[in-house]
Amino acid sequence: MRGLRVLIAEDEGLVATGLKAQLKAIGHQVVGMARDGEEAVALAATAQPDLILMDIRLPRLDGLEAARRILQVRRIPIIFVSAYSEATLAQAASEIGGFAYLRKPVDRLDLLPAIEVALGRFREAEALRRAVQDLEQAIELRKRVEQAKGILMRRLQIPEPEAMRRLQQRSRQERKPLGEVVAEVITADAFFASWERERHDKRAE
Repeated sequence: MRGLRVLIAEDEGLVATGLKAQLKAIGHQVVGMARDGEEAVALAATAQPDLILMDIRLPRLDGLEAARRILQVRRIPIIFVSAYSEATLAQAASEIGGFAYLRKPVDRLDLLPAIEVALGRFREAEALRRAVQDLEQAIELRKRVEQAKGILMRRLQIPEPEAMRRLQQRSRQERKPLGEVVAEVITADAFFASWERERHDKRAE
């Protein structure tokens, strides 16, 4: 992974300093340190980072809204960081455009794979966006791709990159749009899940 220009949006000084040291240790450059959401929006425009680490609970403007404003102007991978682990926060972060979610305190062993995951998902999302010009369609397709990947990961016991590779491979081999392949995977999973429930119910009788 090449060195990235990273913006940190974190109002806790010690946490921000720790993140900066960890990023430097794995070969990245911190190009800005924002202490609130408003400053994060401004620095995202002027510092032109390749990646943003964004605390969800920021003063003046919370991290979710700051991310929304940033993404309206420029597409960029964002990793949300929070001391809280509520599923609703993670879901909201994903819907806005977050590509990874880390819980404080952030360990360097967690930071490196989170960056790799965020960059991989960002590249996937950008490829989908280029293929589907309408933003709403692109967002919906991304959700369905994530769902299909999850199905393959669960049923075939394979990692996320392999699941995505298989979807793309099937799309090329059958000369079908990726969205059509994804729909087939989701439909097949629903069929087998129904069959499995019926078998389970019969055994329980």
